[in-house]
Amino acid sequence: MKRVKFIYNPYSGENAIISRIDDVVNTHQKAGYTVEPFRIDKDSDIKDAFEGIDDTYKYILIAGGDGTIDSVINKMKQNNIDLPVAFLPVGTANDFAKYLGMPSDVEEACNQIINSKIKRFDLGKINNKYFVNVASTGVFTDISQKTDNSLKNTMGKLAYYVKALEEVTNLKRINVKIESPVVNFEGKIYTLLVFNGQTAGNIKFADLSQADDGLLDVVVLKQELITSALNNLIIKMKKGQLADMDGVLYFKCSELRVECYDDVVTDIDGEKGPDFPLNITCERRAVKILGYKE
Repeated sequence: MKRVKFIYNPYSGENAIISRIDDVVNTHQKAGYTVEPFRIDKDSDIKDAFEGIDDTYKYILIAGGDGTIDSVINKMKQNNIDLPVAFLPVGTANDFAKYLGMPSDVEEACNQIINSKIKRFDLGKINNKYFVNVASTGVFTDISQKTDNSLKNTMGKLAYYVKALEEVTNLKRINVKIESPVVNFEGKIYTLLVFNGQTAGNIKFADLSQADDGLLDVVVLKQELITSALNNLIIKMKKGQLADMDGVLYFKCSELRVECYDDVVTDIDGEKGPDFPLNITCERRAVKILGYKE
């Protein structure tokens, strides 16, 4: 028997997965798989999805955004479940799924997963929590936390841009201390992003990142990046040339420690992250993934 545990978040994106569940089941049945769905609910615990799970399951299919993926993978790690995972990108941003080359069409994505081979990828870890795409702090990094869920469901990605426009009037710098084996920095910055993937909010910040090299890509937008340079920043991001820009500190490392002396929050893939200080590490090839497009 070929079994697939299908964990879906009905609140992700614009409730996109609700009307496509039959497509998920039908596509898998044609390929000889039995799909067992689990609906994420505000009153349930994701650990319930893994009750009775064993090696008769071929993989775990996750429908949602990066935050949903994080939640499922963290529960898997807590319960020592080492099954392959696959992603249907039905959230608002879907940054890591896009890094993998997953199509937005559900049926097409299912077929790509079914016909793929397992590939191991890294996971980031911030204090005691795993993340698949990015951990961050500073300007714009908590946009998802601040954006009302009903607005996300109504406006989709546009809701983030609306909230970001509000943030432009408050370009507040924060004081941080960053320590790593390759770079040490102390001073004022606008934003710190630590990537396993490449994009945040569909903007490519970490154009040199590879999610299977055992390294995290650290992007720091420093105090020197004054307002007059913001237009150039956008152009550089679109061209994938951020690492070469003045006012941007970009480096790769397997671990770093971050202290902050201001009252700011952290963000992990659109969800609230832990308090400072942060101990961030890369766990090389810690997750098996299906669906990656070379």
